[in-house]
Amino acid sequence: MILLAQNSITPLILAASLTAAAALAHFMCLVFGAPAFRLLGAGEPIARMAENGHWYPPVIAFVIGSVLTLWVAYALGAAGLIAPLPLTRYALWGIATFFLLRAVCFPLLIPAFPGNSMLFWWSTSVACLILGVAYLIGAWNFWTTH
Repeated sequence: MILLAQNSITPLILAASLTAAAALAHFMCLVFGAPAFRLLGAGEPIARMAENGHWYPPVIAFVIGSVLTLWVAYALGAAGLIAPLPLTRYALWGIATFFLLRAVCFPLLIPAFPGNSMLFWWSTSVACLILGVAYLIGAWNFWTTH
């Protein structure tokens, strides 16, 4: 983490890159359907809904992918690679908070999504922890320099 803090845009670029990968994974569910939902560990109920042409899985995948893409734009804007978006300071703190809460509160979410595998919960929680820390460092660096 000390390496990330040495260059103020490094954590934001890391956050943008990892968030873009997560967004792409969600958008791939729109293209590949049930096999992609299964690969990502979304659970058999969601995969079966996708196989049956239900509207819910692709809509949720699209919404999550879109939100993640917006968060990529906030990170890239704060890093100075694109024009900053409105309320960047607050958005970065909010994004960091979301990812950190998602990382540590996953046991509370498990009952709401019983079809998701434990591999899904642990892997996504670790990913969210890494993202949360990257956004947190990026938010701090952005806040103190702007």
